[in-house]
Amino acid sequence: MKKRVLFVCIHNSARSQMAEELLKKLGGEQFQVESAGIEPGTLNPIVIEALKEEGIDITGKKTNAVFNLVKEGRIYDYVITVCDEASSERCPIFPGINERIHWSFTDPSKFEGSDDKKLEKVREIRDEIKNKIQKWISSLSIKMNK
Repeated sequence: MKKRVLFVCIHNSARSQMAEELLKKLGGEQFQVESAGIEPGTLNPIVIEALKEEGIDITGKKTNAVFNLVKEGRIYDYVITVCDEASSERCPIFPGINERIHWSFTDPSKFEGSDDKKLEKVREIRDEIKNKIQKWISSLSIKMNK
């Protein structure tokens, strides 16, 4: 059975979107993945560009509100917050969660400078998220094989 995973950050415009798409790519059929924001905004165009470099195109994708998912009664095996600690505490509690995890990543909306500089920094965050996901998938495989 697929593990249901929800990634949450503030605006669902960058970190949670990258995490969702990277887990879909790296985890394949093992996971059913979604992402949402506490205060959904608009997709960060530099994030779209950084994901295209990974062969992932999210052009035109919409952001989701985490509270709508709660209202719909969605159930997840893992809810993973990818924002700072204070913001993650604002994430609602979902019924039936097996595990809630917090991974802190820098917010790309705070980056300043030219688009090239921002893209450079977003690539770093993307790669941090990718590495964290790869390690997490490996740790789950070890747990499931015990």
